[in-house]
Amino acid sequence: MRDLPAACHSLNPSLNIVPVEHRIARCDRERKNQQRGGVLWLTGLSGAGKSTLAFALEEHLFRAGMQVYVLDGDNLRDGLNGDLGFSREDRRENIRRAGEVAALFADAGVLCIAAFISPYRTDRAAARDAAPGRFHEVYVRADLATCERRDPKGLYRRARAGEIRNFTAVDDVYEPPEHPSLAVDTTTGSVERCVTTLRDYVETHFRLPAAPP
Repeated sequence: MRDLPAACHSLNPSLNIVPVEHRIARCDRERKNQQRGGVLWLTGLSGAGKSTLAFALEEHLFRAGMQVYVLDGDNLRDGLNGDLGFSREDRRENIRRAGEVAALFADAGVLCIAAFISPYRTDRAAARDAAPGRFHEVYVRADLATCERRDPKGLYRRARAGEIRNFTAVDDVYEPPEHPSLAVDTTTGSVERCVTTLRDYVETHFRLPAAPP
């Protein structure tokens, strides 16, 4: 069992847990879906375009017949993670929960596209550990000046005014991936070009060959 943060033990103090095996193997689910289950984890600064790319890619892949679902940072904080703030410990727990949920999708033979700033390398490594061999880290690269100029939610403006504390790249760090599975640059690349790059990556790494008649 992986070590869990203290906050997690306080929610579930019992360690007498015996996981129950599913009767349907992951390979059987994948064979039925004609795809490999996995996690496509999009990380980058606020305003880099993670959610835009994630939902555009989801729509394209769904129309192409794939089983796919987006986990978006803001959406999870509106529900599952609504009890968390933005301290370093809360950010860590936010990504831990997201990583575990994404891993469940992968076990079900679904491609989970996870769009989270996820600024700390150690937290992204923990999400990778939740889905060993099925986690693909995508760096959605955009420089800070570009993200501040876009500022679609007005968050940078509020952070610079001191209204938001611990904001990534303003008064907290962002640790870019050192060895991402894929990088897309939205500073110069269009949404269409970036989605095409992501789509090609998915087709190569997740699509199973059609079964013979």
